[in-house]
Amino acid sequence: MENDIQETLEVTEESPELTTEEYLEQLLIKARSAVRPLSSLLTMKKNAALEAMAEGLLEGEERLLEANAKDLEVFEGDPSRAAMADRLRLTSARIADMAKQLREIAQLRDPVGSSMGIWQRPNGMKVGRIRVPIGVIGIIYESRPNVTADAAALCLKSGNVCVLRGGSEAIHSNTAIAEILGEAAQKAGIPEGAITFIDRPEREVVLALLKSDRYVDVIIPRGGDALMKTVTQHATIPVIKHDKGVCHMYVDSDVDLEMAQRLSVNAKVQRCSTCNALETLLVHEKIAKKLLVPLGKALQENGVEVRGCPKTCQIIPHANAAQEDDFGQEFLSLTLAIKVVKDMDEAMDHIDHYGSRHTESIVTNDYDRAMRFLREVDSSAVMVNASTRLNDGYEFGLGAEIGISTTRIHARGPMGLEDLTCSKFVVYGTGQIRE
Repeated sequence: MENDIQETLEVTEESPELTTEEYLEQLLIKARSAVRPLSSLLTMKKNAALEAMAEGLLEGEERLLEANAKDLEVFEGDPSRAAMADRLRLTSARIADMAKQLREIAQLRDPVGSSMGIWQRPNGMKVGRIRVPIGVIGIIYESRPNVTADAAALCLKSGNVCVLRGGSEAIHSNTAIAEILGEAAQKAGIPEGAITFIDRPEREVVLALLKSDRYVDVIIPRGGDALMKTVTQHATIPVIKHDKGVCHMYVDSDVDLEMAQRLSVNAKVQRCSTCNALETLLVHEKIAKKLLVPLGKALQENGVEVRGCPKTCQIIPHANAAQEDDFGQEFLSLTLAIKVVKDMDEAMDHIDHYGSRHTESIVTNDYDRAMRFLREVDSSAVMVNASTRLNDGYEFGLGAEIGISTTRIHARGPMGLEDLTCSKFVVYGTGQIRE
């Protein structure tokens, strides 16, 4: 394998023009060659690199804002794309947040090499399991440039090589971030190729990446239906999906109405363009009027368009009649679907039918109903009396996250450092043989 890598590097290094396949293979060969040296780096060296990368982002603020302005040009004067523009936008504060996240990741416990248990067999042999890096992780994502920094940092700390492919709408921003991070990491002793960024926007690059099982160990897609469909249809590599967030909140009949209103507004308004923002509110019919009259006013004050069922429209005069496809829709904007339901069973049936298995919350004073909701609702995170916006790696104490997995295999929910490792058996013998 190493000889193949060296030969291919020699052939492609001076190529003036590369096809999509040649371009990608050249990147992936370098990425694969970084696996062994990166996986064996000491924690101290990885942390020093993360600190240098954070400093690089802060020092490169002007460069990042200039690149981001190029991406935002196409969104100017188009209110219908305001949510997308918000997800894409970089500011001084957001750049500072990216740097802060990198420094916080540096302070987290390194999972690589940690023991998952050890036991002794009757023949005296000791068997243990330790955490090891996965290898090369391909991450395909849309819009949000901070994912570039978070993904690179989490992969580095967990000893993984990352191959990043952001959306074409953020190509200038992502390229600038990746270049700054890569330059800082290499100066700090991280092997070249450990942070690999695909800077060609054509769709064919994604299709080729999805079939690059010789070099890439797992693909993590973050995005909407179109991306997930493409990945599902074409990937020959294991996939951990980070699918859309059709998040629900159910307000029970036995409830603190003030708390229910506060949670509903926060979950929808605090940052509406994220995957953990509230998209559908389900309200028990017994308290519908008491809740929806003041809530409707609060939502209107915050610029939220309500799309409601017939009962909702009777209570909230400014609500628009919901269409069937509004339920199950990830709006990513200041739009909220509201439905009045008979009871918790109807609410759970609705979630099961329309949900994306991302985040669901119940607001209730009834302990038994809360416990039943936790048991029976099938999502990556199920909450009681909490905003859906709290389904987040940082809020859960995991540090930054690679994303929120809606896949059942390997990892589910916010993926932190431990979720970017797998296990390896280690065996200590004293000459034991198989009888």
